[in-house]
Amino acid sequence: MNHTPRPSTPVRRLLLAASAGAVLLLAGCASDKPAQNTTFDFGPAANPVQSARAPIAAVVVGEVTGSAALDSERMYYRLNYSDPLQARAYANSRWSATPLQMVTQRLKSRIAQSGAKVLSVSDASDGVPILRLEIDDFSHHFESQTSSHGQLVLRASLFQGHKLIDQKTFDRKTPATSADAGGGARALAGATDTVASDVIAWLAALPLKKE
Repeated sequence: MNHTPRPSTPVRRLLLAASAGAVLLLAGCASDKPAQNTTFDFGPAANPVQSARAPIAAVVVGEVTGSAALDSERMYYRLNYSDPLQARAYANSRWSATPLQMVTQRLKSRIAQSGAKVLSVSDASDGVPILRLEIDDFSHHFESQTSSHGQLVLRASLFQGHKLIDQKTFDRKTPATSADAGGGARALAGATDTVASDVIAWLAALPLKKE
């Protein structure tokens, strides 16, 4: 009777180790899944302290405009200590809407909370002031690996009867509580709320004609 020779003990150990490695490799490939995106927004708009008088009776608030980069859900950050000219996007973090849409909605909400009637372009009537807004910067800036802030630079122009009443640029920075996308999102939400308050105060101080 023929007997198949059995591998020696060292060879058997090598074969078993190779088989075990192959099983682990296959298991690792099977469990490899793409990282899930985390989505951020500004959170609910808290009610501010109501002033005795609305800053403006009624205003048409146009859609906020800005660069093409702000017309997507990507979250951008800059390493100012290394290469401030390069805007980088977080790999697995996104906004729930574009920054242009989010800032538009936040400013409309804040202005309405102040007591003013917020109208759309299609609802505008003669003599109602028109507020046009443009974003120059909306990103998470790192001064170092552990220190960062969210910055919003927004230019506001108010027109009435096709005449420019005033134009002002608002620049606000809010420190980030953590050096990641979540910290940047919270800081940018804070910067946006602060700019909204600045815009409301600016509107209240402008000399507008009563139609």
